Parts: sequence; structure tokens; C-alpha cells
Amino acid sequence: MGAFLHAHSTRLYAIVAAAIALVAHYVDDLPQALILGLAAAVLGTGEVVQRVEDGKTRAAAVPSAEPPLTAVA
Repeated sequence: MGAFLHAHSTRLYAIVAAAIALVAHYVDDLPQALILGLAAAVLGTGEVVQRVEDGKTRAAAVPSAEPPLTAVA
């Protein structure tokens, strides 16, 4: 499960952010403090997702010691 979350963190973040926005828009009885708290949490989570993606980009940019995979004919 952890590998799935790491591999698809940006997609999952986008889904959660969109769901929170839809709920905040269509549910009228939510307190404003709850909505602002969720917005702050989404922004903080976005920073974490960005750092995960940056780490994956850095890891992909560093050449590995393993030889590249070759196609088998």
C-alpha cells in the first residue's frame, strides 16, 4: 500500500483536493472554520506531495549503477 501511495501521490492528492472542494461548495451547513482548516491541510499536503515528486525526479536523474534493460527479441 505504501508503494502505491508513493507512486501515485499526485493523482491521489488531486482527487482528495477536488472532493474537498466539491463538498465545501455543495454542503451549505459546514462551518467556516472546518472549511478553512481543510484548505490549510490541503495546502500542507500539497507541499508534501511536491517534495515526494521532487525526490522521484532527482532519483530518476541520477544514473544508476545497474546496466540498462535490453529488449529480448
